[in-house]
Amino acid sequence: MKRETKLILALDVISRERALSLAAELCDYFDAIKIGYPLILTVGLGIVKEISAFAPVIADLKVADIPNTNRLICDAVLGAGAGGIIAQAFPGKDSLQACAKSAAEHGADLFVVTEMSHPGAELFMAPLAERMARLAVEAGATGVVAPATRPMRIKLIRSIIGERLIISPGVGAQGGSAGAALQAGADYLIVGRSIYEAEDPAAAAKKYLSLVC
Repeated sequence: MKRETKLILALDVISRERALSLAAELCDYFDAIKIGYPLILTVGLGIVKEISAFAPVIADLKVADIPNTNRLICDAVLGAGAGGIIAQAFPGKDSLQACAKSAAEHGADLFVVTEMSHPGAELFMAPLAERMARLAVEAGATGVVAPATRPMRIKLIRSIIGERLIISPGVGAQGGSAGAALQAGADYLIVGRSIYEAEDPAAAAKKYLSLVC
C-alpha cells in the first residue's frame, strides 16, 4: 500500500456503478480503498478487481472463524485481487495465523482489529484490545485497526505494536478527529460517509487531505 495521503476511503455503497464512479473520481486522494460485505455481497466478488484498477483494495471482511474457514475466505478475496484484508483476533492465535499465512502467500497485507470505533466496542473489545494487539504482532500482521474515536487507545496500541501500521476508522461521521488520531500514532485515517455522502465528494476529500498534509 502506498503512503502518500495517509487516507483510506471506506466505500460502503451497494451499487456497482456508484462504487466505480466514486473510485474513479476519488482515487487520487486516497492510498487505498476499503470495501466490505455490503458491496461484495451485493454485486459480487468481481468488484474487488474492478476497484483495484483505481487503488489498492483492503477487504474489510473482519474475518472471524475457525482456521480452515479463515483460510478459505482470505484465499478467495485475496485471489480476487485485494491487496489487504482485515481480520478479527478474538477467534484465537490459530485462526489469525491462518489469515496471516494466506496473506503472505498472496503478497498481501493483514490488518488485525484491536478495537472498533463505535461506542459498543467499549463493552467487550476495549478490555481485550491490548491482548489482541500482541496477538497481531505474534501472527506477523502488517498492522492493526484502532479507533480514531478514542485517540488514547491508539496511543496505547502504538506502544504495543511498535512500528507496525495503524489504520484508524471513525473519522468524520462517527466524530473522530483526524488531527488527534494522527497525533496519537495512527498511520492512516479511514474516512467514508462524510466523503461519499457529501454533495461534492471530491471537495470533501480535498478537505480531509488538507488536514493530514
